[in-house]
Amino acid sequence: MKSETIPVILNGQRFSSEKIRDQIAEIDSNPSAPEWKKELYLFLNEWFSEQDFVLAQTSGSTGDPKPVKLPKSVMIRSAERTIEYFGLQAGNQLLLSLPCRYIAGKMMVVRAIVGQMNLIAVDPATDFDFLQTESFDFGAMVPNQLFKLFEQSSGKLKLQNIRNLLVGGSAISTAMEEKISLLPNRVVSTYGMTETASHIAIRELSGTRRSEWYRCLPGISVSLNENDCLQVHLPEFAEPLQTNDLAELQSDTAFRISGRADSVIISGGIKYSPETLERKLGRLMNRRLVISSVADEKLGERLVLAIEGESFDTGSLKQQMAEVLTSYECPKSIFFIDRFPETSSGKIIRREVKEICKTICKSNPD
Repeated sequence: MKSETIPVILNGQRFSSEKIRDQIAEIDSNPSAPEWKKELYLFLNEWFSEQDFVLAQTSGSTGDPKPVKLPKSVMIRSAERTIEYFGLQAGNQLLLSLPCRYIAGKMMVVRAIVGQMNLIAVDPATDFDFLQTESFDFGAMVPNQLFKLFEQSSGKLKLQNIRNLLVGGSAISTAMEEKISLLPNRVVSTYGMTETASHIAIRELSGTRRSEWYRCLPGISVSLNENDCLQVHLPEFAEPLQTNDLAELQSDTAFRISGRADSVIISGGIKYSPETLERKLGRLMNRRLVISSVADEKLGERLVLAIEGESFDTGSLKQQMAEVLTSYECPKSIFFIDRFPETSSGKIIRREVKEICKTICKSNPD
């Protein structure tokens, strides 16, 4: 059956193409209509259109956001893989708490359509109070949404009402991973990109399945290029998709990511992966942090640590860092930034953090 002929079940109601267009007209006539709702119906209208592709855009965390033409056939196959992998069935309840501006939100809609499941759409800024009384078979969140839930006294109980929960969009801190590991439901980290129509691999975060390795969904495999960057092999594409993620392979279907090739810092002739150093430091504080660099006459670039939030005395932190990092890995300076620049999906924009560090360094030279 073609995707255009399958109705969507949204908040318990079946929506035809005509009803979707009526909703768009109603939203357009209401200046106070929320943007997330408008994005949802515009995507549904695009999905049920005659064109055989969907326009999506990258997140913009490593460069300017760019449009990507995604064939609907690729998106349908991605949805089928996820449905099969997690054992989802028609009539299951899916939670859409992500904006449909990006691929993660779009794919949750497609899964509901392909699997004939009930899609419950909510404001991404919700406090998730409805999870105290409602349960879901499948959902997805970004780390910032989980962080806010863990701050609530009832947050863990709310999260348990999502039987299968995907977490993606940005890095998950070590402290958050430890909290997630104690949840009784299945929580996984996802690896994917816009070009692959969402995730191609998952890493178990909770329970006895917890692992540091991503495992590919059935039919997908990976390899490394000459620079140790991950290549993704999907049956839908004739050529492998080249990523900029530095990886280590356990097998051709299991891997872990050490960082991005374009974020590697060369200091004193040694290459450092910021993401690797950040994971080591993640246990030391319950704040977001970024390893960045500033120009240095002797080293070329010197490592610096940016911490989000108000400043504090760093004497104790420096001692703790010396216990988990080598002398070469230890940042030479620590800067505080009120709020990290980020994309709308919550990814920290490293190049902008670097510019802020550069400015701070110029105004407060060591």
